Amino acid sequence: MTDATLGLLLLLARQGAVGVLDDAELARRIRNGDQQAFRMFFERYHAFLLHYLERMGVAPEVAEDLVQQAFLAIWERRTQIDPNRSLRAFLFRIGHNRALNHFRDTRRLHSDEALPELSDPSPGADRQTDAALLRARLEEAIARLPERRRAVFELCFLQDLTYREAAEVLGISPKTVENQMTQALRQLRAALADFR
Repeated sequence: MTDATLGLLLLLARQGAVGVLDDAELARRIRNGDQQAFRMFFERYHAFLLHYLERMGVAPEVAEDLVQQAFLAIWERRTQIDPNRSLRAFLFRIGHNRALNHFRDTRRLHSDEALPELSDPSPGADRQTDAALLRARLEEAIARLPERRRAVFELCFLQDLTYREAAEVLGISPKTVENQMTQALRQLRAALADFR
């Protein structure tokens, strides 16, 4: 690679990095009323929060409303944002709490609708059948996790939050998150042991 090529790559990388703001910078800008930063934050986390709420068992149309409410709450409380704390964790905590309120209000906390429907694989395809069986077994094993353990697993593993961020969302200590995650993985490994 020539020096000119390397220089061009570095320039392109630097230009790309300028357009991408990290969460801490977005939090600072949102706190100051920057609507463009808020739009970027919305675009970055809308789908993640929606997926998380649907995995909690919230119906898709209700989940969309709760996501909108969570983002609106962030905007309305923007002057209270602490840029030194995770805005993503704050968003997920708002969404999580609104989902719990929804469940409480509709008395559906332990509904069978928490599991998404699994489509039947095409006949004659052993790999697809095995994958579908594994997925069904995994979904069942996740659904059998105790509520807090399942929430920790979904936040840390499926939504890729750090233990500290998940702790903020759930209102528990990071050590509790670590312990719950360890137990969740142990329980899931045991449930899937025959698929090795």
